[in-house]
Amino acid sequence: MNILVIGGVAAGASFAARARRLAESAHITIIERGPDVSFANCGLPYHIGGEIPKRDVLAVQSAASLKGLLNLDVRVSTEAVAIDRGNKRVEVKNLDTGRSEYISYDKLMLAPGASPLRPPLPGIDDPRIFTLRNLQDMDRIVTATETGMRAVVIGAGFIGLEMTEQLHRKGLSVQLVELQTQVIPPLDAPMAALVESELRGHDISLHLGDGIVRFENEETHVSCHLSSGKCLDADVVILSIGVRPDSELARAAGLELGARGHIIVDPFQRTSDPDIYAAGDAVETIDRIVNSKTAVPMGGPANRQGRVAADHIFMPGKARPYPGSVGTGIVRAFEVVVGITGWSEKRLAAAGLPYETVSVNDSHHASYYPGAKPMTLKIIWEPESGRLLGAQVSGFEGIDKRLDVLSTAIIAGMTVEDLCHLELAYAPPFGSAKDIVNLAGFAACNRRDGLVHHTSELPTDPQTQIVDVRGKALSEAYPVPGKVINIPFPTLRANLDKLDKTRPVLTVCAFGKMSYFAARVLMQHGFTVASFSGGLKANVDPRTPGKLPTS
Repeated sequence: MNILVIGGVAAGASFAARARRLAESAHITIIERGPDVSFANCGLPYHIGGEIPKRDVLAVQSAASLKGLLNLDVRVSTEAVAIDRGNKRVEVKNLDTGRSEYISYDKLMLAPGASPLRPPLPGIDDPRIFTLRNLQDMDRIVTATETGMRAVVIGAGFIGLEMTEQLHRKGLSVQLVELQTQVIPPLDAPMAALVESELRGHDISLHLGDGIVRFENEETHVSCHLSSGKCLDADVVILSIGVRPDSELARAAGLELGARGHIIVDPFQRTSDPDIYAAGDAVETIDRIVNSKTAVPMGGPANRQGRVAADHIFMPGKARPYPGSVGTGIVRAFEVVVGITGWSEKRLAAAGLPYETVSVNDSHHASYYPGAKPMTLKIIWEPESGRLLGAQVSGFEGIDKRLDVLSTAIIAGMTVEDLCHLELAYAPPFGSAKDIVNLAGFAACNRRDGLVHHTSELPTDPQTQIVDVRGKALSEAYPVPGKVINIPFPTLRANLDKLDKTRPVLTVCAFGKMSYFAARVLMQHGFTVASFSGGLKANVDPRTPGKLPTS
């Protein structure tokens, strides 16, 4: 059998490797437009900043190594020009020699990936404006950047944040521009606040809610003009505003595409032509949470989709369908780590889907064990069933562990009740007897059981009594916005007469725990009360402490 693969990075390489293990006699050819195959594109920013010092480690495999290991015919610097579906062949062109030829296939895999967006703005063709997709892009940025230069990064998503961090690490001054009013737009805004604080703490200038409209190509620099009227001067510009599926080859071949240009595939990665498969960033997949069409341009799904397609070709009776994706992502900005899995609150609200949410705070391991770092966890669930729909985590240590647990819980269809009794690894250096994931389940169940009413917004109605239950010194050092009554929780029962039972009450504390305790007391004394979910830390100031430092 002749297997032809177009694209030799994540999905294509994974497909070819699995195909070889299943069929030693198959002739497998990989066509790759670039000079490299099977490279670690997720590691590119970290070499630019010097955190990954050796370039060679990013070139995971080469054409020669893939020939030796897997007996693959790998042709780099070769472009697929057109698919002749009727004759089951692809026209390819060697970009070094200009020579064209046809390669026949029995089964064809399309894994072309996605290209960084480069909108047709005035001045965008300046050679000092870069995108990052492959090793050659990385090399150009490494050559163009040096300590003391000024950089402007356009786009504050995952790649934009990684590039911001790494350019700063290399000694450049960096300004970050984002059209949305927050960094990492997939997150709910309060969960991005700690990252924004961390960036500003490292002298990164943030321009949020502002977009790029044009570039002016000066002799000594590039002037970046924003929609607000601001002009940022840069020696180097990084564009990181999203990606577009490389699906033109599929479109020209008459394959069915989705609304945003992604290749439509079935659960076994077959396109509308049963002899052509597709995987990776160029394809449309299923959202596992709401069973709708989506696209998730990430390395993990790409690799798994490639494996599914190979299984379906060579062991169709045993092949397992690709079940879809939930969209799990994580990023580091200096000392802060933040991640998301599943749907966000704002995305559910925009889609008109019902949801409930709570935020909780705790340490990443036992608070009494040295080095405990704070983290904030937000979970979102379906009101009727309690099924988990999404989660977000921010903090300094242990973020990936909780995110992986919650992604697994979402995929398993678990409910918030299930989170209460997850048995997670515990010893003081690693976690707590009641992990923050358990605490989120407890908080959600308290809400579902009617034990507490939550809100994540401070009231504007002057009739609402805002009660700060922290100690007086902490309340004065980190005040709650608005008109507030300070009644420290240990004195609450003795001061109930200071509150008016005819008016609603909102209890507030640093992390949300004491405000819940206070809400329970007040509710059982006949007050109409809500608790500020996640406290000031989750909603107002991400660096709010639970107690004042001691000398």
